[in-house]
Formats: sequence, structure tokens, C-alpha cells
Amino acid sequence: MEEKAVQLTDVTKTYRVGREKLHAVRGASLDVAAGELLAIVGPSGSGKTTLTHMIGGLLKPTAGTIIIGGTDITRLRDRALSTFRNKHIGFIFQNYSLLPGYTALENVCLPLIVAGVSPAERKRRAAAYLELVGLGKQMAQKADQLSGGQRQRVAIARALAMQPKIVIADEPTGSLDSARGHEIMNILEHLAHIQKMAVIMVTHDLTLAAKADRQVHMLDGAMQEAAHANR
Repeated sequence: MEEKAVQLTDVTKTYRVGREKLHAVRGASLDVAAGELLAIVGPSGSGKTTLTHMIGGLLKPTAGTIIIGGTDITRLRDRALSTFRNKHIGFIFQNYSLLPGYTALENVCLPLIVAGVSPAERKRRAAAYLELVGLGKQMAQKADQLSGGQRQRVAIARALAMQPKIVIADEPTGSLDSARGHEIMNILEHLAHIQKMAVIMVTHDLTLAAKADRQVHMLDGAMQEAAHANR
């Protein structure tokens, strides 16, 4: 039986706008296995990002349960949730969020410094993940000297630095051309199928989504039936 890395049961997120209720996510239930690449697709405003932010512990659901590796994160207090999130979940964002004056290696080291990892170990680990994403020769280059595709790969290496069980990628190819986008997709496939992480990707690109192991479609906050890739 496949290990369940993520289990959502009847997860709802509701906002109050004046006297009205805005249902950002409506009763989502979903399992994601370790070693699976899942694509979440849907139009803007469909609830994709809200859903992944709840899975990642950045938002708390209004109702429902979210179990990550056996831990119900909806029951964790803020400090415990922050600690859990930093240890177990890696985030890749469309805008990279790198420090431009820092080298690729220094950017990847940042979360390890916060986590109190020793200088030797954080340098070793950061270098290893930059090698993994194909940037072994660009470690000493500053972020603002790198191409868009290279910066996104630095962001992926940084997300992996804490060796998470789950990687959440929110439109990771949105600002890249198609060739660079497919390069990033190949890395995400490697993380899932070789590194055995659970990779959850939000994307508008149906061509890339078709390469995932499974697709979940969202519309008006509701999750549609999942589609499996033909392999």
C-alpha cells in the first residue's frame, strides 16, 4: 500500500466579506501519496492556491482535517505549526523570492541558517541540491546574474534544503518560456519519482499538468473528479 503523505477530509475555507460569506474552498477531500506528482488546475479564483496554502500550513481551514505524515496540522498551535511546516514542507513560488545580492549557494543556505544547521553541513547540503537541479557551476553567481530558469532552480534547491517530505509548487513555471518550463517539470518529476517526495503543483498549463501522475480540477472552490495520467 502506498504511503499517504497528505490526507484532506472535508476541508473548507470561508471568508466573511461584510454580511456575505465567500467560500474559497468547499469540502475538499484528497489523498496524496509519497512519490506522487499531483497537479491542481483550474481558472483564477477557483481555490487552487487557497487549498495548497492550507495543505502547507500557511492558512488554517474553517473546517475539516489535514493530516501530513500522520500529524493533524489543524490541531497545532501557531508556533508548533511553524516548526512543523519548516521541517516537513518545501515551497516553490512563481516569483522565486531570492535575495538578489546573495549567491545561489547563499540563498539555498538561508533556511538552514534559520534552522540552526552547522555551517559545514548547510554548505554541503546546499551544494548537493544545487548539483541536483543542474546548477553545480553557478553556485557562486549572484541571483540577479542568473536567468529566470536558473533562479527557479535555485528556488527549488532552497525548498529542498530542509529535506521535506512534501513539496508545494505554486505556478512554478508561470514566468518561464515553454522550454524552461519543461525543464522545471522534469525536476519535479524527479523529486516525486526518484526522491519519493509528494509533489503538489498548481498550474494553469494543461500541457504540463498532463505530465503529472494525477490531476485535480477545481472550480468555484469545489474539487472535481481527479484524472490520472496515461502512462
